[in-house]
Amino acid sequence: MRPNFLFILSDDQGAWAMRCAGNTDIYTPNLDRLAAGGVRFENFYCASPVCSPARATIITGEMPSCHGVQDWLCRGNLNCGSDIGIEYLAGHPSYIAELAKNGYRCALSGKWHLGNQQQPKEGFAHWFALTGGGCAYFHPDFCDKGEIVSPHRYVSDVITDHALDFLDEFRNGGEPFCLQVHYTAPHSPWTAENHPKEYLDLYRDCTFTSTPELPMHPNQQCSAPLGDTPERRRENLTGYYAAITAMDANIGRLLDRLERDGLAENTVVIFTADNGMNMGHHGIWGKGNGTYPPNMYDTSVKVPFIIRAPGRIPVG
Repeated sequence: MRPNFLFILSDDQGAWAMRCAGNTDIYTPNLDRLAAGGVRFENFYCASPVCSPARATIITGEMPSCHGVQDWLCRGNLNCGSDIGIEYLAGHPSYIAELAKNGYRCALSGKWHLGNQQQPKEGFAHWFALTGGGCAYFHPDFCDKGEIVSPHRYVSDVITDHALDFLDEFRNGGEPFCLQVHYTAPHSPWTAENHPKEYLDLYRDCTFTSTPELPMHPNQQCSAPLGDTPERRRENLTGYYAAITAMDANIGRLLDRLERDGLAENTVVIFTADNGMNMGHHGIWGKGNGTYPPNMYDTSVKVPFIIRAPGRIPVG
């Protein structure tokens, strides 16, 4: 029997930002659960320490010098005013298209950020895509069946709900599926109004000893909120960690659904991030473009990677 695939992608999450990776400040019980049932890579690297190039590489298998996406994309997204959607990956290979040609039912719920989000890309039978590269965590905009919808809810919950809808729709279809769940978390904004109080409260008294407190890097750019004062450092880390824990809770919902529907044993679950992230590491706030010239620090290029495939790969 051919396996199903659940591919979960976070946004700007450093490899260090999971409890199973040794960070004792953060709560990630479902990522820890996933790692315990599969393999967690300690050294796994993105193709580019910036979001759009890394995402294009994941989809095409090509390096940025081949697929041509060199930096994060503004033009061609639906939230850029009068811009016409641009198909940045036109003419390039896609593993989604290959799976679809071989009988897989493929779906996206979440962030695309590779242009023209209103049109489903080749191979996708289910398409629910964020209109741009980022958003406020409450009241996000999505493309759904050619229409723009703006749910008045937390974005990680909305993305998960549509992923679960896909599983409900296709679990009895007889064909294998490839479900892409692309969260915006833990990308900024990290201010308190962007995250549920229940997750912020988990970090109210956190000392954040797992992240360094260093002088600002001399090449720092304003590509992310800066933690240049004790107050702003605490606000940024609180929101960043809260976003991850809220996403982790939703990953738990996905894992629970696989188990409830008897799909867990035949579903390969992969979790990773588009690029790493510095939250004060090396004195930087941001990823590769957190400095100019761009940096290739370990925390910018190393990403989390967990794979669980019962009966196919070792456990633990």
